[in-house]
Amino acid sequence: MKLSKLVGERLKDAPAGVMSKSHSYLIRAGYIKQVSNGIYTLLPPAQKINLKLQEIIREEMDALGGQECLFPVVMPKELWELSGRYTSVGEELLRFKDRSDHDMVLGMTHEEAAVHAALGSLKSYDQLPFMIYQIQTKYRDEARPRAGLIRVKEFTMKDAYSFHENQADLEKYYKQVYDAYFRIFNRMGMKKVIAVHSDTGMMGGKVADEFQLLTDVGEDTIIVCPHCDTASNVDVATSLPEENDHIFGVKTEVFTGEAKTIDEVCSNLNKQPSQIAKAVCYAVVGDSVRVVIAFLRGDKEVNEAKLKALVGADIAIKDLADSGLVKGNIGCVDLNIEGAEIYYDKSLEGLESFVTGANKEGYHYIGVSMTRDVKPEKYVDISKVKEGEKCPVCGHELLVKRGIEIGNIFQLGTRYTKSMGLTVSMPDGTTINPVMGCYGIGVGRSLASIAEENCDEKGLVWPMSIAPWHIYLCPIRLDDEKVRAQAERLYKRLTAENFEVLYDDRVASAGIKLTDSELMGIPVRIVISPKTIENGNIEITIRSTGEKFFVTEENLSKKLDEIIVY
Repeated sequence: MKLSKLVGERLKDAPAGVMSKSHSYLIRAGYIKQVSNGIYTLLPPAQKINLKLQEIIREEMDALGGQECLFPVVMPKELWELSGRYTSVGEELLRFKDRSDHDMVLGMTHEEAAVHAALGSLKSYDQLPFMIYQIQTKYRDEARPRAGLIRVKEFTMKDAYSFHENQADLEKYYKQVYDAYFRIFNRMGMKKVIAVHSDTGMMGGKVADEFQLLTDVGEDTIIVCPHCDTASNVDVATSLPEENDHIFGVKTEVFTGEAKTIDEVCSNLNKQPSQIAKAVCYAVVGDSVRVVIAFLRGDKEVNEAKLKALVGADIAIKDLADSGLVKGNIGCVDLNIEGAEIYYDKSLEGLESFVTGANKEGYHYIGVSMTRDVKPEKYVDISKVKEGEKCPVCGHELLVKRGIEIGNIFQLGTRYTKSMGLTVSMPDGTTINPVMGCYGIGVGRSLASIAEENCDEKGLVWPMSIAPWHIYLCPIRLDDEKVRAQAERLYKRLTAENFEVLYDDRVASAGIKLTDSELMGIPVRIVISPKTIENGNIEITIRSTGEKFFVTEENLSKKLDEIIVY
């Protein structure tokens, strides 16, 4: 490819509002162009990487016995009604009507389509197990796109769906996919990928794992034990219970005036947040009656994913205007709100002299005891794990990391096969609903994650396995006839030898060419100049290390064969 013909431009500076390195460099180096918020065009260099990533994924899925197919992007409402997700999934599912006034959806995931594909053709147990997969464009009406390709609305994804006779067979295959994912990310050139236990979310099922690239720009919070390597998304992370002091006090009502927040109450009563039981109130989305109240220690935060799982429905912070609750003074003693669902976090267990609201304006109780004054039937885990808490496996202190979710796998069970009526006949004449697994990798997000991890102050540094071109042919002084002749000769020769070459054939200064070569991140740069011709050699520079080699033209191909390995 000649750079003068390449669609896209190199920019000195990134547009305003760009927050991550990958976003900045992919725009500046001419890899992507924004169409609208959360929607990008992959320009030719990025598309070359995209196809290489897809081929790595395809090879590993085929090695697992996967059968590639292609599901539709647009699906009728009825298909999603069968699974119940037409109404249970929120606004991120784009719903619309076609010209016949029929309700349709844009696919953001394809469990329904996968089961539909199996209906009719899958009839007997001896057809199990099997896995079908696709690499497809999807659309999720994301509320807060950010960081370029890391969180977008339209994206390319590999999603796979396996069908099994029983749970044991699913678990065996799940482990094979789990291992294959590490091979995939390793082949892509990612170095800091870990698997973490995660929430099943809208997919359903009981077991899920995410594959996270650890990076400070990641939007996911990961709880990691450096001692035993236990890792979980904060949505499902747990820690060992903290020991409370078990010191009893005398329950007393005290005037606290305008003190409403934890900090204000602490200041007013000379207490620490750990000595206060706070209340967080939620409404159940789509239900005007149900009120959910979560009580937890004042130094803790509600983990809404955990609470949502207990409630069994979507929740949102509740407006207390007509609830009978007194904002800032809600307490767990004698709270009487008809129809309210009350949950007590494990952080309160054993807390015997603490502060809580008195359920009337301007007053709190001090000296409250959970065992004497509240007496909850049970405690549940609804708080977020924080750094420094103890690992539930080995007892060592936990760390908080940031990560980008680049893949996920789920054990779905029979949620979709049962609701959509997919059955197979067994040898004894009975029928069962096959057990399903699903397995996703974000291709565009992987591209951005690789860029985030593989860059420096000069630009991108693509791993050899997925670089758009392996060689950046950089002639200096193309107005020199000898330089131009050698550059043209080498471009034709290397291309004929199946080297992937980007030829900078622009009449531009050495500074511009060398800067662009580093910005674009091509792994190997070949420089030809009047000086190299005079010395009878060719200069080779490795982008990742800065290491230089000088070889003759006759030995160039041999040296490149030694360098370009992956």
